[in-house]
Amino acid sequence: MSARIFVDTNVLIYAHDVDASAKHEVAKSVLRELWSQRSGVLSMQVLQEFYVNVTRKIASPLPKDVARLVVNTYAVWCIETTPAEIMTAFRIEDESKIGFWDALIVASAAKSGAVQILSEDLNAQQVIAGIRIQNPFAQLP
Repeated sequence: MSARIFVDTNVLIYAHDVDASAKHEVAKSVLRELWSQRSGVLSMQVLQEFYVNVTRKIASPLPKDVARLVVNTYAVWCIETTPAEIMTAFRIEDESKIGFWDALIVASAAKSGAVQILSEDLNAQQVIAGIRIQNPFAQLP
């Protein structure tokens, strides 16, 4: 098994947002690779945010049953978030000067043993709590 890679919500959304053009293709490719390597990981927070955004906020929303199937499919990647991760997120929020929800992503990634977080929202190449942030869309025009 390859090193674990934590997938942030935006990557999962773009993979299922047909209107996201080049980001859609990149995200699909990234998720296919992580699936084949069995190295993808995410949190309940990511699945919740994904569901709300793809059923309500993207230009061509997914039907709820389709979005629920995606959530069910990626549930095998999900790690449990406990009060311990919330406490860790408080510390990361203060030390790294990032928002709480991003800090909870980092705390969840740390719990999973991930070496990278794929995200468009955090600063690419930054290392937070020992985890490198990578923006899979950084090379797009």
